[in-house]
Amino acid sequence: MTTIVLSAGGTGGHLFPAQALAAELMRRGKRIVVMTDARAKNYGQAFPGTTIETVPSASFASRSPLALVRAPFEIVGGIVVALSKLRRLKPAAVIGFGGYPSLPVMIAARLAGLPTAIHEQNAVLGRVNRLVADGVRAVAASFPFARFAPRDQSRIAFTGNPVRPEASALAASAYEAPVANAPIRLLVFGGSQGARALSELVPAAIAQLPEDLCRRLEIVQQCRPEDIDSVRAAYRRANVKVELASFFSDLPRRMADAHLVIARSGASTVSELAVIGRPAILIPYPFATDDHQTANADVLAKAGAAWAIQQRDLTAEGLARLLEEIFAHPVDLAARATAAHALGKPDAAARLADVVEKLAGGAP
Repeated sequence: MTTIVLSAGGTGGHLFPAQALAAELMRRGKRIVVMTDARAKNYGQAFPGTTIETVPSASFASRSPLALVRAPFEIVGGIVVALSKLRRLKPAAVIGFGGYPSLPVMIAARLAGLPTAIHEQNAVLGRVNRLVADGVRAVAASFPFARFAPRDQSRIAFTGNPVRPEASALAASAYEAPVANAPIRLLVFGGSQGARALSELVPAAIAQLPEDLCRRLEIVQQCRPEDIDSVRAAYRRANVKVELASFFSDLPRRMADAHLVIARSGASTVSELAVIGRPAILIPYPFATDDHQTANADVLAKAGAAWAIQQRDLTAEGLARLLEEIFAHPVDLAARATAAHALGKPDAAARLADVVEKLAGGAP
């Protein structure tokens, strides 16, 4: 049985596509080994049916001077451990998904002369992927790169970013624009833990909308637990129907039900918006590494699928004006939903698996 090694960091943005690829490759009869750092003990449920191998790693992003001094030595140690494990496993290919735990594995794979590839979730090549991009045989991209593209662009394959099965199952759900005097469904969320800025900005903007428009609104908003009471009070004063929670387990379904989404622009969010095909106002997280959320939002905005606005440029008054203009032209909302759907790749996991199998030489 052919063995494929996957190496991913510890964040959801890295893990979701790795999980999707693992499931697809196992369906095709491959044996999957996941190499990551000491957090591996938490990954068993995330990667059922795989073998988990631990490799030492370190980050240069730490604020601790001691940690920064130790980091190069820990990475070298990780390379040595990964090299030993790769020689034992003899994989047909090694695939990296970014995040600092993948760095020693990808370096070791190159030293071992193994076929390698990386997958980048964002429109800006991440820091670890950037370090290894010019040494791998293939770069699987979710979007065209706004910055830091590898020098040899012939190695880039646009596979898309694998999304949760719950999202890909909604790829065929039709968009129905709001009609006169009927409810308008608005979904607001800001990443897995919510966003304080959206909890302050969106209710303040809604309060400035005309009363007849407020009566039509049905808002679902994800908030940080500490913000829920103040957000609920703000919407109550505006006489707006709202459902609030700190986490929604069925977010893809709620995305599909929405007429408009207001959100950050992380890789998973923009990928799911595209696969499901929903228009959005995207407000990039201003402190994202290398400002990658702006690049993600720009992909949808340039395609006519979304409005992209920097947080520093947005006021409650400005957002209220934009919302009033948007809801006055439902035909435009429908056109943006169509444009979003045209960008979606619900088969991204299969596309990525095709790249891996080609890299592995089509081994059975």
